[in-house]
Amino acid sequence: MKLLEPGEILDGFRIEACLHSGGMAHIYQVVYSDGRPGPGFEMAMKVPRMTAGDGAENIVSFEVECQIMQALSGPHTPRFVAAGDLLHVPYLVMEYVHGRTLQHWLEGPQPLDIAEITRLGAAVARAAHALHQQNTVHLDLKPANVLIRDDGSAVLLDFGLSCNAHFPDLLAEQLRKAVGSPAWIAPEQVVGVRGDPRSDVFAIGVMLYQLCTEELPFGEPQTSAGLRQRLWMDPVPPRKRRSDVPAWLQEVVLRCLEPEAAKRYPSAAHLAFDLAHPTQVHVTRRGTNVEGTPFSTHFKRWIKAAGMHYQPSPVPAQQVEEVPIVMVAVPHKDATDATLYSLRQAVARSLGTRPGARLACVTVISGGQTSASDEARSETQVHRRYLNTLRQWAQPLDYPGHQISCHVLESSDVAQALLDYARGNNVSVIVMGAATHGLKTQRFVATVPIKVAMEAPCTIILVKQALPFEHLGGKGGAHEGGGYSDSDSDAHGDSLSGYGDDLGPLG
Repeated sequence: MKLLEPGEILDGFRIEACLHSGGMAHIYQVVYSDGRPGPGFEMAMKVPRMTAGDGAENIVSFEVECQIMQALSGPHTPRFVAAGDLLHVPYLVMEYVHGRTLQHWLEGPQPLDIAEITRLGAAVARAAHALHQQNTVHLDLKPANVLIRDDGSAVLLDFGLSCNAHFPDLLAEQLRKAVGSPAWIAPEQVVGVRGDPRSDVFAIGVMLYQLCTEELPFGEPQTSAGLRQRLWMDPVPPRKRRSDVPAWLQEVVLRCLEPEAAKRYPSAAHLAFDLAHPTQVHVTRRGTNVEGTPFSTHFKRWIKAAGMHYQPSPVPAQQVEEVPIVMVAVPHKDATDATLYSLRQAVARSLGTRPGARLACVTVISGGQTSASDEARSETQVHRRYLNTLRQWAQPLDYPGHQISCHVLESSDVAQALLDYARGNNVSVIVMGAATHGLKTQRFVATVPIKVAMEAPCTIILVKQALPFEHLGGKGGAHEGGGYSDSDSDAHGDSLSGYGDDLGPLG
């Protein structure tokens, strides 16, 4: 289709200006031609290129994008407005989102600060996770398709190569070949497997590698043989190309770029978690190696890849649910051993036998605890003390296949701190103790557990102490049975215990 001129009218939309002219489509800024106010946001129109020299994938990808965008919602994708009929004039009108693509940072001053790289990567991972929760995999993530708003959040663009588990995969049915951008395409996409959310994790790893080193990990292959090399090849370690890349960040990047999807992060939420909490990243030889992968390892992978049978992709939302991030709110005072034991048992049931599930142990302390009761010790020492106590509590939950991290938050509003943490880290399940005293007052003033339960962005499990501790070895109260005794105290004699007074009514 010819380039539209400013002032032209198309199905009730007036063309204002051409924003972008690409290889597959033209993008225009538009308004309603009859002067009506917009839908509450600026609008952009996408019109696919359909000249004689353009491939069939232009039309197929346009159909895919029209179909998928109508099913998406949330802040990480443009809002859908209208679509034109393929038999007349194909177009797609959507929200015009202001911001800068990741390409802006790649073309700007180098090298980028590590904190900036981490911030950008976490934003993209959160956006990808929101997409996967809607059973959609992008499959064409690259710097030009990621927009960063002024508030730091990411918006994903161009869903022409995407796959939604509830819609027919038109690209797989009609083109029957690897489709994607060569520099960012995942190994399983090379052999025609589409719809695995871990393919997007791979693409985010490529972008993180670019941001760290200014290089593409696998170059820009132009042949199928060049593309297939990523089925067995590891890239040059980022630390070899840039010495100030920390080991934890190399660990994250190279885990994203694993040839086998099962060895990558199980979900984009787990990737965002590690980028947001670098001190909690478990660094292996993958993170410290600066020599690269030996030839013998690549050769063995080449042999394995030659006979590998790739499995159909999992349903994205189902895979996300199978590898949850579980958050447990562990009290730091006024909690009995029975309560702590019950919390631990509930967490163990929530994690189950699902490899890849992550546990975040969180305790909230008030500002007064670091300035008054711990006046003689620095804030760092206070946090370290509570972290050590959390690690003691979590030690029995350290099963193979699970990752555990411990976090001490400081806030005067315990419930809000827990809610903010859950939202910011894509938590799937919150486990916390139920308030068991002040029940009459709860009718009028919400306790911390009740407030969290009312506003939680995910499933919440409230745990009530109901274990017969006399059967665990003792006959007396909580301190005579199992659970925590004085031996579980830290070096200063403080036993692990919670929401403190907040287990009762707030006020």
